[in-house]
Amino acid sequence: MATLVALISGILFGLGLAVSAMIDPAKVIGFLDVAGAWDPSLAFVLAAAVGVTAVGYALLKKRDKPVLESKFRIPSRRDIDAPLLIGAAVFGVGWGLVGLCPGPAIAGLAVGLRESVVFAAAMVAGMALYRFTPFGK
Repeated sequence: MATLVALISGILFGLGLAVSAMIDPAKVIGFLDVAGAWDPSLAFVLAAAVGVTAVGYALLKKRDKPVLESKFRIPSRRDIDAPLLIGAAVFGVGWGLVGLCPGPAIAGLAVGLRESVVFAAAMVAGMALYRFTPFGK
């Protein structure tokens, strides 16, 4: 049952990304270009995502345990370390340069976007190379 719920959630997430045009690199780059031809439309997508998440967390706090699990698995670490900062920087630079991040890239694969294929290949290569860094050991 948990696998089915995860599949349905992933499909719904991918559809949301496609409908909101988050899988279109040009649309995302237009949003990130605040000093040029800024396209603020994705700000509404981000605001809606924050709103839905806030409601979800409010409902979550009222539960003793998840519906399909025996307990909540909430990360306890709160420190900010080098791997976190480096990862966030690489993610942000990559998103700004190509207009894709992993979620939209995978959703774009479902519709055959060429950019998503190239991005996904580079992402897999990056994950493989990570094993050879000091952080991946």
